Amino acid sequence: MDQNAKHNAHCVYVINYHLVWMPRYRKKVLAEPIATRLKQLFREIATQYGFEVIADEVMPDHVHLFVSAPPKFSPSQVVRLFKGITSRRLTQEFQQIRRAYWGPNATLESVLGSSDLNGIIRE
Repeated sequence: MDQNAKHNAHCVYVINYHLVWMPRYRKKVLAEPIATRLKQLFREIATQYGFEVIADEVMPDHVHLFVSAPPKFSPSQVVRLFKGITSRRLTQEFQQIRRAYWGPNATLESVLGSSDLNGIIRE
C-alpha cells in the first residue's frame, strides 16, 4: 500500500491535483506582499475543506498549486474553491489588483502515485 494514502471512514485514497492558473491577460501582479498572502490563503482554504497543500509556487504571472483532496470533491470543485476564494479575498485586501483578477481558464493535471514534485512544477 502507498505510504501517502489517506484514510476516510469508507475509503483509502491518493488523489493529487496539479493546478495552474494565471491572472487575466497574464498580468504580473502576484509580487510581494500579494504572493505571501496568496500562499496563506491556500493554507486556510486547505484547512477549511480538508485538503492538503503539498507544494505551491507563486510567480508574478501565474500560480502552481499541488494539492491532495478527498474523493468527495470533484476536480472542478477544487479549482472553483481555490480560484473563487482567493480572487475575492485578494481583491478585497489589495485594491490595485481589482481589474486583474483570475482569468477564466485553469489547467488541471491529475497525478497518480508519488511523483517528483519539483519536476512537475518546473514543467
